Amino acid sequence: MSSQSQRILLVDDEQSVQTLLSYPLRSDGYDVVCALDGEEALRRFGESSFDLVVLDVMLPHLDGFEVCRQLRAKSGVPIIMLTARDDEFDKVLGLELGADDYITKPFSIREFRSRVKAMLRRAEMTPVDDRGPAPIEVGGLRIDLARRTVQCDGEPVQLTYVEFEVLAVLARSPGRVFGRSMILEHALGDAQYRDPRTVDVHVRHLREKIERDPRSPQLILTARGVGYFLQER
Repeated sequence: MSSQSQRILLVDDEQSVQTLLSYPLRSDGYDVVCALDGEEALRRFGESSFDLVVLDVMLPHLDGFEVCRQLRAKSGVPIIMLTARDDEFDKVLGLELGADDYITKPFSIREFRSRVKAMLRRAEMTPVDDRGPAPIEVGGLRIDLARRTVQCDGEPVQLTYVEFEVLAVLARSPGRVFGRSMILEHALGDAQYRDPRTVDVHVRHLREKIERDPRSPQLILTARGVGYFLQER
């Protein structure tokens, strides 16, 4: 898929911010659809398909957290949230609700474009392909990298885009320890501008979904002070 056909839903209640952010994206060839509030965002999302949602936290009617929650309940579309500087609560809550990445305000247009391009480039590189490698099976967990599906004890597991990418990084090399920055680079295309601690949130979500006891994980293990690895078969 070329950038000309990739569509971005940009949600911000300030017209000036929409103009500032949409101009460079359109210059890069993306099709940008704007929404001024949460209700309009959900309506526009239901009317068309999008490759990425850029979602501000502070919105009238429905805030960005609620929009994120509703989008994630019905779609695995990548979501980047725009949050206030130094507001750790916003960052963590957005990730907890299923956002794939966040950008803190104020940010440079260069950073914004880099993060959007990395997310879309990574998504473009991971299409569903039935001809890919054989599924990986570890302790009741079945990861089909080609079809982008996961089963745990025979039951399907719904993962967000980045959750699957993080799991895929670990699954391709069971037993190998990956540092947080390395996981970000493999999962999102680069680690620039990103807080490596976001990996901890995604790993916690994965454990809640695939581990029999998330408090005592047997599949995704921690190498203290280094990073994470997937248990070998």
